[in-house]
Amino acid sequence: MEQSSQPFSSRMEFEQRLRGCLARAEHSLDLFDPDFSLWNLGHSAVDAELRRFLAGHGRLRLVAHSNAHLQRMAPRFLRLLADYGHAVECRQTPAGLRQLSDSFCLADGAMLVRRFHCDHVRGEAVFADSDAIKIASDRFASIWDESLPGLHASTAGL
Repeated sequence: MEQSSQPFSSRMEFEQRLRGCLARAEHSLDLFDPDFSLWNLGHSAVDAELRRFLAGHGRLRLVAHSNAHLQRMAPRFLRLLADYGHAVECRQTPAGLRQLSDSFCLADGAMLVRRFHCDHVRGEAVFADSDAIKIASDRFASIWDESLPGLHASTAGL
């Protein structure tokens, strides 16, 4: 049986936990990060995993403080957004939420990978703790509701 929490403290471990979470996702992915600079959303392996997820009728929602990194450094993600715009929605936080400094991925309301602070890679992957997942889910819903439409395929010039 899998442990309910798997801590990580390096970028490599974060990437492994995140890719594991993406690989298990079937229905929904909710992602929050100030700028997604450490998430490698433009990497070919992450792109392939997200395409698999979206081709299976998954829904992807992202919220960021800034989309500048994705626009400049993640052309694969921008193509994915153009290809699956019907299943991907990106929002941007208003000024009042820019102090939020954590980072997390919530998959199917059952798996969570979170970094405690966006300036560090230390965090945990949670697979069986319904309380931690419920808190993250409620938190994402609150951030989502206050955020505004953000990155679109047309924004990237596609």
